[in-house]
Amino acid sequence: MRHYILLVLLLPVSIVLFQGCKQKAPENTSSQIKNQTQTKTESQTGMVLLPEGTFIMGDENEIDSPPHEVTVSAFYIDTHLVTQEQYEKLMGDNPSRWKSKTNPVEQMRWSDAVRYCNARSEAEGFEPCYDLNTWKCNFIANGYRLPTEAEWEYACRAGTTTAYFFGDDESKLKAYAWFEDNSNGKPHPVGQKPANSWGLFDMSGNVWEWCNDFYKVDYYQESPKENPRGPETGETKVLRGGAWKFSAESCRSGYRYNENPGYADVCFGYDIYGFRCVKNALDSAEQK
Repeated sequence: MRHYILLVLLLPVSIVLFQGCKQKAPENTSSQIKNQTQTKTESQTGMVLLPEGTFIMGDENEIDSPPHEVTVSAFYIDTHLVTQEQYEKLMGDNPSRWKSKTNPVEQMRWSDAVRYCNARSEAEGFEPCYDLNTWKCNFIANGYRLPTEAEWEYACRAGTTTAYFFGDDESKLKAYAWFEDNSNGKPHPVGQKPANSWGLFDMSGNVWEWCNDFYKVDYYQESPKENPRGPETGETKVLRGGAWKFSAESCRSGYRYNENPGYADVCFGYDIYGFRCVKNALDSAEQK
């Protein structure tokens, strides 16, 4: 089964063919989605459009992650982790421990990532997704937000069903990710390791990536099949992807982690937490 990815770059639009996911017939083709959002997205760089698709989410090796079928709607996702340069330009400060403009911004609380999403939306003329009083996400808004856990794994797997997006052989991980065995005890500039087949960099390793969802250990047992968005409430938020001082196991596509979102200013982020943004591809009236 074939999928098509629209790369939203300053270069001419290119179509990438990929295999592996069981995709249901999309209601909108990639070209139709592009036409619907062209006036806003032509100015965006460094995002990839992923089409609606169905995949097997989860990891049979994880107690809280039994494999199950999930469908997600089309969405745009950053090709790279948000860098310190990008964050400081928009937010006016750089809270990271490991200072370098091309490094991923870290020491990020979930609430810091959400504030950045809103600021980025406002800077580009989109409707912010988050209410900063309630921390609720408006999934109908056309601005930037954090990926749902399902969207993140769908993007990471890039059509694969293996433990890692490059296969099952853990010994090859050093070629694809920064983790405890090769990071020299620090994060690294984004994009130094090969991207997955959908053009996304650092989906494994470097820094953990915040997702929008609250974490619940048995959520997959009650998760809806279409566009799951996590529990309504919870004490911690989901993180995905592994990090520079974590094991190879944590870099598996289906591995789950969680942490306090840090709503209060007295809470501090850690130098292992970063993020990337996503954005709806369809008009609000067509969102599920």
